[in-house]
Amino acid sequence: QVQLEESGGGLVQTGGSLRLSCTVSGGTFGLYAMGWFRQAPGKEREFVGAISRGGTVRVYADSVQSRFTISKIDAKRTVYLQLNRLNPEDTAAYYCAADDNAVAGAADRRREEYEFWGQGTQVTVSS
Repeated sequence: QVQLEESGGGLVQTGGSLRLSCTVSGGTFGLYAMGWFRQAPGKEREFVGAISRGGTVRVYADSVQSRFTISKIDAKRTVYLQLNRLNPEDTAAYYCAADDNAVAGAADRRREEYEFWGQGTQVTVSS
C-alpha cells in the first residue's frame, strides 16, 4: 500500500520561506512522478509543481515560478517543495501526490493523473 505523508507546514510572515517534505512508503518511489498541489478555503485544488520520476523535468504553476523549487532524494523516498518569498495568496493546504503511470520525462499538471495523495500540510502566510 502506498502512503504519502507531508510535513513542514506552518505560519510564516510575508517574504518568508518554508520547506515542505513528502515521504512515500510502499511502492517503487523511483517510478513515480511526484506533484505538489494546494487548496485554499473555498477554492479548487490547484497545481503547484511536479517533478519527473528521473528528476530531470520540473514544471511549475505560473504563480509560483521562480519562488518555489521542487526536488527529490530517491534514497530517502522524499520529495521536497522549497517555498520562498511567500505572500498571503500562498496560504493553503499543500498536498503531495504520486503518479505511478508516469513515463520517463513526464511531470503532469493534471490532478486526475495522480493516483496517491497525502493528507496535506497547512501553510499560512501572514501579512
